[in-house]
Amino acid sequence: MAGEKIRILIVDDIAETRENIRKLLQFEADFEVVGVARTGKEAIDLSQELKPDVILMDINMPDMDGIAATEAIRRKLSFAQIIILSVQNDPNYMRRAMLAGARDFIFKPPRIDQLSGTIRVAGAIAAEERSKQTPVAMPGMMPGMMPGMMMPAMPKGKVIMVFSPKGGTGCTTIASNLAVAMVNEETKVALVDGNLQFGNVAIFLNEQGKNTIIDLAPRADELDYDIVKEVMIANAASGVHLLAAPLRPEHAEKVSGEQFGKVLTFLRQMYSYIIVDTPAYLTDVVLSTMDVADLFILVTSQDIPAIIGAKSFLSLTDAMRINRKRIVFTMNRYDKRVGNPPEKVGEYLKQEVVSVIPLDERIVINAVNRGVPFMIDNKMQPIGRSIAALADTVKDTLAKLDAAENEKPLR
Repeated sequence: MAGEKIRILIVDDIAETRENIRKLLQFEADFEVVGVARTGKEAIDLSQELKPDVILMDINMPDMDGIAATEAIRRKLSFAQIIILSVQNDPNYMRRAMLAGARDFIFKPPRIDQLSGTIRVAGAIAAEERSKQTPVAMPGMMPGMMPGMMMPAMPKGKVIMVFSPKGGTGCTTIASNLAVAMVNEETKVALVDGNLQFGNVAIFLNEQGKNTIIDLAPRADELDYDIVKEVMIANAASGVHLLAAPLRPEHAEKVSGEQFGKVLTFLRQMYSYIIVDTPAYLTDVVLSTMDVADLFILVTSQDIPAIIGAKSFLSLTDAMRINRKRIVFTMNRYDKRVGNPPEKVGEYLKQEVVSVIPLDERIVINAVNRGVPFMIDNKMQPIGRSIAALADTVKDTLAKLDAAENEKPLR
């Protein structure tokens, strides 16, 4: 809840490291270090006793490594968010940590701005998870009423994340054309470039060289309608509003994952759908997008590396307790002359391929080179009809998820 401090448990077998981290955090008014642990087993016991919001977990400890401790803690304390700290610069460690249920992975020694920003994001998620587990009286409730009996909240926009663990599968093509397919006079759509280093969404809409996320990130805590409207680029040809990536790759460092997540959350107030195109790796921005996303469009192609990547991502979302019904598995550039048809891939990954977009290099390349999404002037072609079908699937899936949420029994 607003005004409450984020309760933090520090876990590291080296006393000097524990004290250094404590000193880094002591000047943050919204943080409270509630305890320290020297071993993985001690961390498990203390987490049950102290019930911290965030646990800073070392990965290398003598009795039990941080990954095993993370898995054990998450089984017993599902709302606690665990941030792994490690000197190991090994992608395999990151993957194992995420599969165990860790929220983030930071290399030692951490920068205070990076560490504090990550803790605040994790703390907000922990607070939200706590609120789901504990009924809270709300202002205006009659005696005896439960939260589920309140008047429904005003509808808010849906965040749709387009992602593939393998680059080159066509996420930007899908994201930009899906936005065009979903926008109309009654439905406002924002298209957000989450690839902050090398994003191309603005190029796909012929809007490069204008406002970018850099204009909003520093003001993420004080956004209002006029500020955001001024920065968003209204694409006249499609009606889509664009939030572009920085103009220079080095400027990506100026946008934190926490800031990006706050911007997406604010956009919910202005747009029916917020479609986020993301890069093929797990940056802080991508993880923050995952935290706020209502739906995931997971993109694969027929080649083995893309399929294996999709399998790894599905394992990750399982570990993060993301409902697979929120994943719209999509096969792009489908060529029936090539092996690995959608049915076979879906069976192999135990996730049905619900959207198939055919290969049509001529239309796609021509559209990209012109900066005009093919859904504007080729929507009746097979590739256009497949994007329209994907848009319908997205809307139907979101509607079913909302219905399932509303039908949950009162507790």
